Amino acid sequence: MARTKDNPRYNVISMRISDEERRHLENLVEKTHSSVSHIMREAIEYFSANQNIKKPKRNTAKRGILS
Repeated sequence: MARTKDNPRYNVISMRISDEERRHLENLVEKTHSSVSHIMREAIEYFSANQNIKKPKRNTAKRGILS
């Protein structure tokens, strides 16, 4: 597993999900032959790519306060 050495992942995040969400996730794992971690990383990438988050604009006329 050279990928682990090339891209080590040390951070662990846990979350609570319902029984229904867990069943759905387990079905995804079975159908895609992927790990839960891989599916969650894909979900984060998908979510990030589909957000229209506007970056705050800097208002230089008012002492550099972000607005």
